[in-house]
Amino acid sequence: MMDFRDPFQWDRFITPTIVKTFSWLLVMLLVLFGLSGVFSGLTTMAVSPFGGFFIVLTSIFSVIVGVVFSRMLAEFCLMIFQISEHLDAIRNRGARD
Repeated sequence: MMDFRDPFQWDRFITPTIVKTFSWLLVMLLVLFGLSGVFSGLTTMAVSPFGGFFIVLTSIFSVIVGVVFSRMLAEFCLMIFQISEHLDAIRNRGARD
């Protein structure tokens, strides 16, 4: 867990915690937009059944793809920080020898 002094010390990254938080916020936002699209499609079905059904399917598909891509982006960012930590450990191990 984060300590209050962590933002003022440079021996640990705080960005991985922030990336995880933004990732969850993005997923919630995508789900809300998806629900909005589904309701929009359902109301459009009264006028055009095929068009409304297409909007509903597109909204559901967009939410699924968006969640997968947001997860991939978050994992990529976390992977970069993990690589940095591993390189730091390798460097420190080399300095001791």
